[in-house]
Amino acid sequence: MNKENILKLLEDIAAGKKSPADVLKDLCHLPFEEMDFAKVDSHRHLRNGFSEVIYCRGKTTEHIISITRKMLENGMNVLGTRTDPEVGEHIIKEIKNAEFDPLSGTFMVLAHKIESIKGRLAILAAGTADLKVAEEAKRTANFFGAEVRTYYDVGVAGLHRLLAHVKELDDNDVLIAVAGMEGALPSVLGGLVSKPIIAVPTSVGYGSNFGGVTPLFAMLNSCSEGITVVNIDNGFGAACAALRIVNGLTG
Repeated sequence: MNKENILKLLEDIAAGKKSPADVLKDLCHLPFEEMDFAKVDSHRHLRNGFSEVIYCRGKTTEHIISITRKMLENGMNVLGTRTDPEVGEHIIKEIKNAEFDPLSGTFMVLAHKIESIKGRLAILAAGTADLKVAEEAKRTANFFGAEVRTYYDVGVAGLHRLLAHVKELDDNDVLIAVAGMEGALPSVLGGLVSKPIIAVPTSVGYGSNFGGVTPLFAMLNSCSEGITVVNIDNGFGAACAALRIVNGLTG
């Protein structure tokens, strides 16, 4: 349920298409809808601008499909993250118009057209091995209506690859920098551009990368001022943080 849905309900009352009692029944679904194993939060978009997203890891395929169907019944677009390939393939067979992207581990099903938002994001990935996380960020941002530019394989081992794009990077409202190994990309980027930067450490790297802990600590200790850091491999969280900034800038 979003603002447009509520406006439509009020217009239906005014036009005599629905009684107040009918609309009251519809509004009762606003806070959440109870299922045996989940509570579908159809009110979230009204509270914070984001519809509920399904985190698939740890859920059974049947639970994911049931939640998806319930959300679609409520007129909600559906995004699922951390979707294993076999689960994703099952979803696209069971849910009409479902789209699964194996690289990002996300699936989408649209109950209505995505409404574009003002503002533009850029997503940079240090290496090709970081694309799974970068694409999760991109797909999330696209799902919530943002325009996204991508700059992949621009890590500091070949600094000229990044420098070739510096002028156009400042044309964006927020930058998301995804990096594993030693996690240097966000710090370097922070010394080159003026726009907000959200750093995403990844678990890509050899032994002393410690599953992303090394780039996480490097980003948290960056000498470039004002860099925001999200959790390891959290492309979804980075995109949502960027969208909050964009929504705050554009109203």
